Amino acid sequence: MAFIRALGLLMVFVVSAIAPASADDAAIRATIAKFASAKGFPAIEAIVRELGATGDARVGYALNALSEGNLSFRNSDSVVFVVRESGATAKLYDALTGEAAGEEPKAGFTKVKVNNTLRRAIRDMIGGLTLGADDPAVRLAAAATMYRNPDAANLEAIEAAIAKETVARVKAKLEDARASAILVSDRPDTEKMAAVDLLGARGDRSTLSLLTAYGAGAEGDLKLAVDAAVARINGSLAMWQVGQNVWYGISLGSVLLLAAIGLAITFGVMGVINMAHGEMVMLGAYTTYVVQEFIRNSAPGLFDWSLAIALPLAFLVAGGVGLAIERGIIRFLYGRPLETLLATWGVSLILQQAVRTIFGPTNQEVGNPSWMSGAFEIGQLSITWNRMWIVVFTLTVFAILLFVMKRTSWGLHMRAVTQNRRMASSMGIRTPWVDAFTFALGSGIAGIAGVALSQIDNVSPNLGQGYIIDSFMVVVFGGVGNLWGTLVGAFSLGILNKFLEPYAGAVLGKIIVLVLIILFIQKRPRGLFALKGRAIEA
Repeated sequence: MAFIRALGLLMVFVVSAIAPASADDAAIRATIAKFASAKGFPAIEAIVRELGATGDARVGYALNALSEGNLSFRNSDSVVFVVRESGATAKLYDALTGEAAGEEPKAGFTKVKVNNTLRRAIRDMIGGLTLGADDPAVRLAAAATMYRNPDAANLEAIEAAIAKETVARVKAKLEDARASAILVSDRPDTEKMAAVDLLGARGDRSTLSLLTAYGAGAEGDLKLAVDAAVARINGSLAMWQVGQNVWYGISLGSVLLLAAIGLAITFGVMGVINMAHGEMVMLGAYTTYVVQEFIRNSAPGLFDWSLAIALPLAFLVAGGVGLAIERGIIRFLYGRPLETLLATWGVSLILQQAVRTIFGPTNQEVGNPSWMSGAFEIGQLSITWNRMWIVVFTLTVFAILLFVMKRTSWGLHMRAVTQNRRMASSMGIRTPWVDAFTFALGSGIAGIAGVALSQIDNVSPNLGQGYIIDSFMVVVFGGVGNLWGTLVGAFSLGILNKFLEPYAGAVLGKIIVLVLIILFIQKRPRGLFALKGRAIEA
């Protein structure tokens, strides 16, 4: 029944994309009208087959309604409708187009009767119509549905479709659907062995489920062939799982890099342990929420542009707050690391409470634009679009920041202050303002990190707390103040976390990573890529 419903719904959604009908509306409506005078199930089945013979995909709507018991005719004039009952009222829909046709008392209608034999005939008709559609995407979807729901009754329709198919990828999917149907048919074992070999070459999880279920009742050589195919698929999936873990690690690493890169700048240049850095990330996420709420209420058509609008605003909001913190608090505490740590921790608590007061303590809804929704596959590797775009965005931010640091006069001043603050000051560089704008830059980058994180994590007052410790680990492991070290550190820790999680769990995995970093720092106190300068080497 679920199979019939799936194919029927598919017909409804794609009918507008299919080529002009092969029979005119009047002839089809005349055939549908016969349901009102049909006596007995054989007569109704004959009408079903007559509709299927038209080759018109639109009749799938009426056939699907019949299989679900929703096809009725009006007693007064015998006009056939698709009827959806709501209490004592019948909502009417045109049996050919599906257009709403008003409401009437349901007592004035009689249902067209249906039984399981009729449902099987309807399934065959709908399957044949879908496989014969002009749109290759429709045929591909129908073949995929038949592959996932193998039924020996579909074999003739599938084989007929294979003989006519000209699109290679659709034909390949039809071959898979034929093989899965053969396994549940009474075809000879030689054909079933060939089907097992064909399915075994696919190497995906759905095939593994099909073969495992079939292998439970197989015997002899067929059982051995199924077991061998299952073993091959398991080996292939294990290799793909390694690649999937690497991708998950890269995805996690990009998130860590976004959260840590601003911290690497402020920590490296100013030597300030900023415990409020996570709250800068949170402010960026809430800026995204505010932008999306404004767009939803004022200009819904711009929703796909909401992230592009939120990015500069999040940078300005978080950067402005960072500048205010540096000018108002941190500049009075240079050289006093414990007081700085406590002060910024206090600021983080104030910002969290301020957000709770304004927006409430619960999670806020931030939607994905259409171009960040869904996923695609490379072999057995599943990649979501939001993660993919975050990786691309992270690398873009890194490249821009690297350009600023290496190719601009302000970047030169920042590097000079990092390497030797006193010498830079004696050369006329205004180190207090370098500190202020460096802190604002780091905070602004944390803000745009919040825009990205809003697409994959809950937007709440505690958002930044989940990343602050990991960010510090990335900075210390990669080398304080070194952008390349932060990049390598973030991706290394991300991949290592994802390989440890299946065996140790998420919490124990993080503990193991922390222990490994502590051991590493014992050997290389300055991290992977240590900055060099007189101030450091002194």
